[in-house]
Amino acid sequence: MLATADALARLLDAARQVDGRARVDTLDALDRVLAADVTSPLDVPPMHTSAMDGYAVRAADLAGASEAAPVTLPVSQRIPAGHAAEALAAGTAARIFTGATVPPGADAVVMQEMAQVSDDGRVAFAQAPTAGEWITRQGADIRRDSVILPAGTRLTPQALGLAASVGCAQLDVVRPVRVAIFFTGDELRMPGEPLEPGAIYNSNRFTLRALLAKLGCEVTDLGIVPDRLDATRETLRRAAADHDLILTCGGVSVGEEDHVKPAVEAEGRISMWQIAMKPGKPLAFGAVRRGEEGTEAFFIGLPGNPVSSFCTFLLFVRPFLLRLAGVKHVAPRVYSMRADFSQKKGDRRNEFLRARVNEAGGLDLFENQSSAVLTSTVWGDGLIDNPPNHAISAGEIVRFIPFSELMR
Repeated sequence: MLATADALARLLDAARQVDGRARVDTLDALDRVLAADVTSPLDVPPMHTSAMDGYAVRAADLAGASEAAPVTLPVSQRIPAGHAAEALAAGTAARIFTGATVPPGADAVVMQEMAQVSDDGRVAFAQAPTAGEWITRQGADIRRDSVILPAGTRLTPQALGLAASVGCAQLDVVRPVRVAIFFTGDELRMPGEPLEPGAIYNSNRFTLRALLAKLGCEVTDLGIVPDRLDATRETLRRAAADHDLILTCGGVSVGEEDHVKPAVEAEGRISMWQIAMKPGKPLAFGAVRRGEEGTEAFFIGLPGNPVSSFCTFLLFVRPFLLRLAGVKHVAPRVYSMRADFSQKKGDRRNEFLRARVNEAGGLDLFENQSSAVLTSTVWGDGLIDNPPNHAISAGEIVRFIPFSELMR
């Protein structure tokens, strides 16, 4: 069996960024992947600004100011944010507001709580400021011509704000990855349909489509395909025509009713991997030919058990899709956390245990780790990455991957 790290490495080695890009409004670019660096055409802020509501002064004018001997200055101008400032005359102060331009000649801002306004409009200062106090310097955040967002960045809300802060109204992004998905199994029914003896509802369809949507894919759902070789082959041909990846769920074993493997072999190529992981284990990877074009669509076949398909998607399909989309850094962050439970016996495979963060900051384990118990994925906050043959003792530090990391 392949180790999980080896299986992931093989997938990522095969992945190539999809062709095609688009120019989209920055307001509409959430979760898209940058196709080109974003370079700032200006300093941010573009001028020295006040970090506080208060008074812009020349620090030298307030030298020696104290509670016993305050220094009083007239107010020579008022500077709201967004308004031009005149040079500050020596021996005067400027009323200034947060984000406003610091006037030439001023080298400090005194917050308004540290100043006393008299009835005649003059301002008394009982403390001498230091030069630079409460001033945000030009370019303190971003320097002109610096790369603020490199190509391959998946755009978060804060990244969109950063792009907007340097005046980017539009961004060059990679086109979405196009994924065709279908499900095999004559036992599958959709919610709302009657459930005959031996039938089950197709929960994987809902889980996997939602996961694909969170990754920004363009999804074509080809539904439930009958357990027949001819139907599976025909669906593969349709899916390969205009998609980057074909994703299936179920039917990748070697039983008489498992037609996905021979169908993909007939329409392209496939490798069946037995991965040393629990839940999971069977994973198929290959490609399906696109007619006479000489090109291929990638193929990944997931196991049918709901927790197995969920975990293998998060651990293998997610990074593969992100790499197709041009994302450079696809590994999730892993946290070292305390296990507040004991598991006396380890498995010979790499286990991914559903766990939840408790109020004490440790991890609790879901009591039933079966690959059929989808409840564990809703109850849990993430997966414990437990190495093969390793028993876990209470108080031990384990590797924890939050679902939030595996779904971004």
